[in-house]
Parts: sequence; structure tokens; C-alpha cells
Amino acid sequence: MTEPSAGEVAVRVLAPADWPLWRDLRRAALADAPHAFRSRLADWGPREEDRWRARLALPGAYHLAAFVDGRAVGTTSGLPAGDGAVELHSVWVATAARGRGVGGLLLDAVEEWARATGAERLRLGVLAGNAAARAVYSRRGFVVEGAGDGAEVRMTKRLREA
Repeated sequence: MTEPSAGEVAVRVLAPADWPLWRDLRRAALADAPHAFRSRLADWGPREEDRWRARLALPGAYHLAAFVDGRAVGTTSGLPAGDGAVELHSVWVATAARGRGVGGLLLDAVEEWARATGAERLRLGVLAGNAAARAVYSRRGFVVEGAGDGAEVRMTKRLREA
């Protein structure tokens, strides 16, 4: 793999040893966009190393970080959900990096991984008031499946015919 040129986006799979990076990205996401997540910054303390490591060690999970010029600017995860589905979880791109294709690369990487695992569907929950995220997911082929618990909308993208 070649090093990205200046301004190019690189996406890297995270391992349990990357917990400090994931911690910093997750805390940045919760601070930057508290309206977009059910979790709150206060829910994820900076010193809970075991909890941070455990999240990255979930069996069958796929965690990613995106970088621009070597600086971490985005993250997401794919989590096995059973019943032929993968759950897209906690998508975030730093405000300064938006509009550069970072989110698209993260979504593409999770979708490619989900297909490789044999998943039939990629699904997610988005907070009902997050119209911008819902629009992004709709443009990428996700369709509304239901209203979760009222606070979130469930969306699904079919990866292959059942």
C-alpha cells in the first residue's frame, strides 16, 4: 500500500491496540456532534481503558479510522447483527474534513467488508432529527425500515437478494 499524497484520505482498520486513537476519535465525535449520537461524552470517560479496549475487541466487528494528511478525522464501525445483517455504527467525520469524501470512503469500506462476510443487509439507526445524515444514507441506497423507538429511524441497504 502506498502512502497517500497530501490531502488524500486514508482509511485504516483498527485493532484493540489502537484503543487510544479510537478513544480520541469517539470523544471528538461526541463533543463535535452530540445531536447525532445516543451516547454522550460523559458516558465515555477518558480513563476507562478496559471499556475502550473491549469495544475494539468485539468478536467479528470491523472498526475504521480515516486520516487526512496523517491526522485522524473520521471513524465508523461495522458490527455483526445476526440474521444476515451488519449494523453500521457511529459514523463521524470531523467538521473540517467534511466534503472531501471521507464519509463515503468509510461507508464504502464497511459495505465492502459486510459483503465479504456474506451479509445480506447493512442497517443502521439514525436519530430522527438528524435530517442531514438521513439524506446521506438515502443517497447511498438506504431505505427507511421503521421508526425504532421513536427517537431513531431504522434504515437498511440490501447488499444481496435473500
